[in-house]
Amino acid sequence: MLETIDTSMIDWSRAQFALTAIYHWLFVPLTLGLAVIMATMETLYVRTGNEFWKRTAKFWMKLFGINFAIGVATGLILEFQFGTNWSNYSWFVGDIFGAPLAIEGILAFFMEATFVAVMFFGWHKVSKGFHLASTWLTGLGATISAWWILVANSWMQYPVGMEFNPETMRNEMVDFMAVAFSPVAVVKFFHTVLSSWMLGAAFVIGVSAWYLIRKREKEFALASMKVAAAVGLFAALVTAGTGDKSAYQVAQVQPMKLAAMEALYEGGTHEPLTVVGSIKIPEMLSFLATHSTAGYVPGINNLLEGGYTLPDGSTALSADEKMVNGKKAITALADFRRAKEEGDEASMQIARSALKEYMPYFGYGYIQDKEDLVPHVGLLFWSFRVMVGLGMYFILFFLVILFLVWKKRLAELNWLHRISLWSIPLAYIASQAGWIVAEMGRQPWTIQDLLPVNAAVSKLETGSVQTTFFIFLIMFTVLLIAEIGIMVKAIRKGPEEK
Repeated sequence: MLETIDTSMIDWSRAQFALTAIYHWLFVPLTLGLAVIMATMETLYVRTGNEFWKRTAKFWMKLFGINFAIGVATGLILEFQFGTNWSNYSWFVGDIFGAPLAIEGILAFFMEATFVAVMFFGWHKVSKGFHLASTWLTGLGATISAWWILVANSWMQYPVGMEFNPETMRNEMVDFMAVAFSPVAVVKFFHTVLSSWMLGAAFVIGVSAWYLIRKREKEFALASMKVAAAVGLFAALVTAGTGDKSAYQVAQVQPMKLAAMEALYEGGTHEPLTVVGSIKIPEMLSFLATHSTAGYVPGINNLLEGGYTLPDGSTALSADEKMVNGKKAITALADFRRAKEEGDEASMQIARSALKEYMPYFGYGYIQDKEDLVPHVGLLFWSFRVMVGLGMYFILFFLVILFLVWKKRLAELNWLHRISLWSIPLAYIASQAGWIVAEMGRQPWTIQDLLPVNAAVSKLETGSVQTTFFIFLIMFTVLLIAEIGIMVKAIRKGPEEK
C-alpha cells in the first residue's frame, strides 16, 4: 500500500495537522494560565469582601471566555483529523489512543461546559462560595482536559500498556493505569500546564503594563501584576524542574530526539551541554541524560550505527538491523494472516512467535532509508535553545516584577512596562518552541518505533489535502484576527466601572 501513496500527500497531511495544532496551542495555554489567575483573584474577593477583587477577576474572566470559545473550536477540528487524515493510525492504535480522548470529551469537556455557564452568568444568582467553586472547577476541568490529551500524546512518545493482536491487526490496551499514569505523561503534564500558567502570567502582566503606559487603572494594573508575577514565578521554577526530568526521560526512551536537540553526531562520556556556538557547559549533557557526569550519551551516528553498550548491558542494534527486524515483523504478520485464512494452526503459532519477537521493531520495517530516522537537527537545536533561553528570561522577569512590587516602584518604570508588553509574544514563542521540540523530535514516528508517518496516513488525493489545508489556514487566521480584535476592544474598554 505504501508504494501507492504520494509522498507529497504525506507532507501535506503533516503540514495540515501541524497547522491545526499550532493554532490550537495559541489558545490552550492562555486558557489554563488565566484560569488559575482569575480564580486566585476571585478567592481574594471572597476572603476579603473587597469589591475591587471582584471587578479585577471579572475583567480577566472576560478575556478568558473569549479565548476559551475559540480554543474549543480549533480543538474539535484537531481531533477529527485523526479519522480523516490519519486513518491507518486510528485503526492501528484507536483502542488505546481513543480512550483518553473519550474520557477527555465525556468528563473534562462537560465539566467545563457546566461550570463555565455558572461562572459567567451566576454572579447574582448563586452564593459567593458556589460561584467561586464554579470558577475553580472551570479551571480544573480545563486542566483535566489537558491531562487526558497529554496522556494520549505521551503514549505516542512512549507506548506502554498495550499488546499487538494479530487477529485484529490492532494494538489493544492491557493496562489502563500504565497508559494513564506513565512517567512520561506525568512529567509532560506538569511541564506543559505549568508553562501555560507562565504564559498566562506574562499575558496578564503585559496587558496590565499597557494600562500603566496609558496612565489608566493604576490600582487594577499593579494588583494584577502582583498576582500574576507570583503565579508566574512559581510556574517558571516548576517548569524548569520538570524540564530537567523530561530531558532525562527523552534520553532513555527517545535518544535520537536528544541527539538532534544537541546536534550531537558523535557521542561519548562526560559530554558537555552546548549553549550556543562554542559555549559549552562541561559534562552537563551527560548529567542531564544519565544523572552521572561520566554517563555515555549516544550521538546521531552512534544511534544509526549501533554497537555501543546500553544501560542494561546489551549492545545497541544498528538502524539497518532494526529495519531488517521490522521487515521480519511485517512478514510474520502477513504469514499469520495467510495461515489463519488457510486454517493452518501450526503455521499460525510459528508466525505468532516470530511476530512477538520482532514486534518492537515493527515500525522500522516501513523505513526506506535509515537517514529518515534523523529529525530536522537545525530546527530542533534552535527551538530547544529558544525554549530554554526564554524560560530563564521569564524566571528573571517575574523576579524583577515581584521585587519592584515589594519596593513599590513598579508604577514608575515606563521602560519595564514596555518590556512587559513585548514579553507577551515571547511567551507564545517559548510555548510553540516547546511543542516543536516535542513533536518534530519524534519524527519520523507517529508512535515511537511502532508506526512511522508514512504508514499512519490515510490514502487521500493530494489535491484534497492541499485544499483543506488552505481552508483551515484561512479559517484559523480569521478566527485568530477576530479573537485579537475582540480582546483588544475589551482591553481598551477596561474593567467594569466601580
